[in-house]
Amino acid sequence: MKNEIEMVIEARGKDIGVPVRRILPWAKRRMVGPFIFLDHMGPAVLHPPLDHLDVRPHPHIGLSTLTYLFEGQILHRDSLGFVQMIKPGEVNWMTAGKGIAHSEREPEEERTHDRTIEGLQFWVALPKDQEDVEPSFRHYPKEDIPEIVNEFHHACVVAGNYGGRNSKLHAYSPMTFVVVTGKKKGRFSHAHPGHDHALYIVKGSLTVEGKTFHATEMIVFKRDSAMDVEHSADAVFALIGGEAFPEPRLIWWNLVSTSQEKIDEAKRKWADGSFPNVPGDHERIPLPVDI
Repeated sequence: MKNEIEMVIEARGKDIGVPVRRILPWAKRRMVGPFIFLDHMGPAVLHPPLDHLDVRPHPHIGLSTLTYLFEGQILHRDSLGFVQMIKPGEVNWMTAGKGIAHSEREPEEERTHDRTIEGLQFWVALPKDQEDVEPSFRHYPKEDIPEIVNEFHHACVVAGNYGGRNSKLHAYSPMTFVVVTGKKKGRFSHAHPGHDHALYIVKGSLTVEGKTFHATEMIVFKRDSAMDVEHSADAVFALIGGEAFPEPRLIWWNLVSTSQEKIDEAKRKWADGSFPNVPGDHERIPLPVDI
């Protein structure tokens, strides 16, 4: 079957210092494959000296984080000691496993002028038998991300495989993440039987069987449905998907696990200061009390 839509998720506004639109998790759809969290950050125009992105150190367990920017720059620091700038078209892939802390801030030189920041930030849950892997971090420069270019669009294969191109990103379970930018009005197709998959619209529009969807909407397709959609000339959209897990995931703040006990232990460690700290960044977000 083709173009069997399960639901459409409309992004909800949040604020993390810059405006974001939250897509996952949603009350009626907690995950798409292993993807358990998706924020569309911006687009936001920031003006010196008051506007800036500063996400102070905070903990994660049981997941990998993926950051992909369209505009702006973010400086990543983590408790393993990695310090890495990310720029548009690049990917930061951090695996928390049994526990990692990190911060995300705009570099000082960016704060001196007007600028725009926009990107997608994901959490990808780890399989149950790998939730306690050693934490790790990997940066993928733009030249390491396979590209497919045709008359109608340009596609970056960030994770998994698409169109015969395979990503270098080390995923812990089968998953797909492709960023597509329209060049002129055309079609985009994808099929992977047995996998969840969805299209999130960053800009422009997608038309499915005569119905048009717009920016900040995510079209979730039924598991065994192929997709064949028409995109506008100005469209920018993301294909996400992968193999669904048999077990549900618990989420509390930035902590993800199949085990409430592991979440409670991470909460205790962050509260008492025994969770790994971020070298060179001595601020921290306190453990919430009102979630």
